[in-house]
Amino acid sequence: MKPAGNPITPKGFAAMRARYDTLLGKDRPEIVEIISWAAGNGDRSENGDYIYGRKKLREIDRELARLSRRMKAARVVDPSEQPDRSRVFFGAEVTIADEDDEHRTVTIVGDDEADAGSSRIGWGSPLARALRGASIGDLRTVRLPAGNKEWEVIGIAYP
Repeated sequence: MKPAGNPITPKGFAAMRARYDTLLGKDRPEIVEIISWAAGNGDRSENGDYIYGRKKLREIDRELARLSRRMKAARVVDPSEQPDRSRVFFGAEVTIADEDDEHRTVTIVGDDEADAGSSRIGWGSPLARALRGASIGDLRTVRLPAGNKEWEVIGIAYP
Protein backbone atom coordinates (compact mmCIF):
# COMPACT_ATOMS: atom_id res chain seq x y z
CA MET A 1 0.00 0.00 0.00
CA LYS A 2 1.59 3.27 -1.15
CA PRO A 3 0.24 6.21 0.85
CA ALA A 4 -0.75 9.23 -1.22
CA GLY A 5 0.44 12.71 -0.36
CA ASN A 6 2.54 13.16 2.76
CA PRO A 7 1.97 10.00 4.86
CA ILE A 8 2.05 10.26 8.64
CA THR A 9 1.09 7.87 11.43
CA PRO A 10 -1.85 8.76 13.70
CA LYS A 11 0.61 9.25 16.58
CA GLY A 12 2.79 11.56 14.45
CA PHE A 13 -0.21 13.62 13.36
CA ALA A 14 -1.41 13.92 16.97
CA ALA A 15 2.05 15.19 18.01
CA MET A 16 2.05 17.72 15.16
CA ARG A 17 -1.46 18.88 16.12
CA ALA A 18 -0.46 19.19 19.79
CA ARG A 19 2.55 21.33 18.83
CA TYR A 20 0.30 23.58 16.72
CA ASP A 21 -2.27 23.92 19.51
CA THR A 22 0.42 24.76 22.08
CA LEU A 23 1.95 27.44 19.87
CA LEU A 24 -1.43 28.96 19.01
CA GLY A 25 -3.15 28.66 22.39
CA LYS A 26 -0.29 29.22 24.84
CA ASP A 27 3.01 30.49 23.39
CA ARG A 28 1.65 33.08 20.95
CA PRO A 29 -0.72 34.79 23.43
CA GLU A 30 2.10 34.99 26.01
CA ILE A 31 4.39 36.74 23.50
CA VAL A 32 1.61 39.09 22.38
CA GLU A 33 1.09 40.06 26.02
CA ILE A 34 4.82 40.76 26.48
CA ILE A 35 4.86 42.88 23.30
CA SER A 36 1.82 44.87 24.48
CA TRP A 37 3.42 45.48 27.87
CA ALA A 38 6.76 46.44 26.29
CA ALA A 39 5.10 48.77 23.75
CA GLY A 40 3.48 50.65 26.62
CA ASN A 41 6.91 51.39 28.10
CA GLY A 42 7.77 54.07 25.56
CA ASP A 43 10.63 54.15 23.04
CA ARG A 44 10.42 50.91 21.06
CA SER A 45 13.73 51.35 19.22
CA GLU A 46 15.78 50.62 22.35
CA ASN A 47 13.28 48.37 24.12
CA GLY A 48 14.81 44.88 24.29
CA ASP A 49 11.59 43.18 25.42
CA TYR A 50 9.68 44.71 22.51
CA ILE A 51 12.35 43.86 19.90
CA TYR A 52 12.82 40.31 21.20
CA GLY A 53 9.05 39.82 21.48
CA ARG A 54 8.45 40.87 17.87
CA LYS A 55 11.24 38.56 16.69
CA LYS A 56 9.85 35.64 18.73
CA LEU A 57 6.32 36.35 17.43
CA ARG A 58 7.56 36.16 13.82
CA GLU A 59 9.24 32.82 14.58
CA ILE A 60 6.04 31.44 16.14
CA ASP A 61 3.93 32.65 13.20
CA ARG A 62 6.34 31.03 10.72
CA GLU A 63 6.21 27.74 12.63
CA LEU A 64 2.39 27.91 12.80
CA ALA A 65 2.22 28.48 9.03
CA ARG A 66 4.62 25.57 8.39
CA LEU A 67 2.69 23.22 10.67
CA SER A 68 -0.60 24.28 9.08
CA ARG A 69 0.75 23.51 5.58
CA ARG A 70 2.14 20.15 6.72
CA MET A 71 -1.13 19.15 8.41
CA LYS A 72 -3.14 20.06 5.29
CA ALA A 73 -0.82 17.95 3.12
CA ALA A 74 -0.72 15.05 5.60
CA ARG A 75 -2.46 11.74 4.89
CA VAL A 76 -2.92 9.81 8.12
CA VAL A 77 -2.10 6.14 7.53
CA ASP A 78 -2.59 3.60 10.31
CA PRO A 79 0.11 0.91 9.93
CA SER A 80 -1.92 -1.53 12.05
CA GLU A 81 -4.47 -1.71 9.22
CA GLN A 82 -1.90 -2.92 6.65
CA PRO A 83 -3.45 -5.97 4.90
CA ASP A 84 -0.18 -7.38 3.44
CA ARG A 85 2.15 -7.86 6.41
CA SER A 86 4.67 -9.98 4.50
CA ARG A 87 6.23 -7.00 2.74
CA VAL A 88 7.63 -3.62 3.76
CA PHE A 89 5.17 -0.74 3.53
CA PHE A 90 4.55 2.48 5.45
CA GLY A 91 4.67 1.95 9.21
CA ALA A 92 6.64 -1.30 9.09
CA GLU A 93 9.26 -2.10 11.68
CA VAL A 94 12.02 -3.67 9.61
CA THR A 95 15.04 -5.59 10.86
CA ILE A 96 17.90 -5.51 8.37
CA ALA A 97 21.45 -6.85 8.28
CA ASP A 98 24.39 -5.47 6.32
CA GLU A 99 27.35 -7.26 4.71
CA ASP A 100 29.09 -7.50 8.12
CA ASP A 101 25.97 -9.11 9.67
CA GLU A 102 25.34 -5.97 11.74
CA HIS A 103 21.62 -5.94 12.61
CA ARG A 104 19.56 -2.79 12.73
CA THR A 105 15.84 -2.27 13.26
CA VAL A 106 14.12 0.77 11.73
CA THR A 107 10.51 1.91 11.63
CA ILE A 108 9.32 3.61 8.45
CA VAL A 109 7.29 6.69 9.36
CA GLY A 110 6.30 10.00 7.76
CA ASP A 111 9.08 12.43 6.91
CA ASP A 112 7.70 14.90 9.48
CA GLU A 113 8.08 12.40 12.33
CA ALA A 114 11.44 10.89 11.37
CA ASP A 115 13.99 10.67 14.19
CA ALA A 116 17.24 8.85 13.41
CA GLY A 117 18.14 8.68 17.11
CA SER A 118 15.00 6.59 17.70
CA SER A 119 15.49 4.51 14.53
CA ARG A 120 12.44 6.12 12.91
CA ILE A 121 13.28 6.83 9.27
CA GLY A 122 11.27 9.02 6.92
CA TRP A 123 9.20 7.50 4.09
CA GLY A 124 11.22 9.51 1.55
CA SER A 125 14.68 8.61 2.90
CA PRO A 126 17.03 6.58 0.69
CA LEU A 127 16.87 3.54 3.00
CA ALA A 128 13.06 3.60 3.22
CA ARG A 129 12.75 3.97 -0.57
CA ALA A 130 15.05 0.98 -1.05
CA LEU A 131 13.10 -1.16 1.44
CA ARG A 132 9.62 -0.42 0.05
CA GLY A 133 7.91 -3.60 -1.10
CA ALA A 134 10.70 -5.89 0.14
CA SER A 135 10.00 -9.30 1.68
CA ILE A 136 12.03 -11.26 4.21
CA GLY A 137 15.23 -12.50 2.55
CA ASP A 138 15.33 -9.74 -0.09
CA LEU A 139 18.58 -7.87 -0.66
CA ARG A 140 18.33 -4.13 -1.19
CA THR A 141 21.07 -1.71 -2.20
CA VAL A 142 21.10 1.82 -0.83
CA ARG A 143 23.12 4.60 -2.44
CA LEU A 144 24.97 6.50 0.28
CA PRO A 145 27.50 9.35 -0.02
CA ALA A 146 30.26 6.89 0.98
CA GLY A 147 29.14 4.40 -1.71
CA ASN A 148 26.54 1.70 -2.13
CA LYS A 149 25.59 -0.47 0.82
CA GLU A 150 23.59 -3.69 0.67
CA TRP A 151 21.03 -4.70 3.30
CA GLU A 152 19.13 -7.95 3.73
CA VAL A 153 15.61 -7.82 5.15
CA ILE A 154 15.47 -10.34 8.04
CA GLY A 155 12.29 -9.27 9.82
CA ILE A 156 9.08 -7.31 9.22
CA ALA A 157 6.54 -6.35 11.87
CA TYR A 158 3.57 -4.02 12.08
CA PRO A 159 2.03 -2.54 15.23
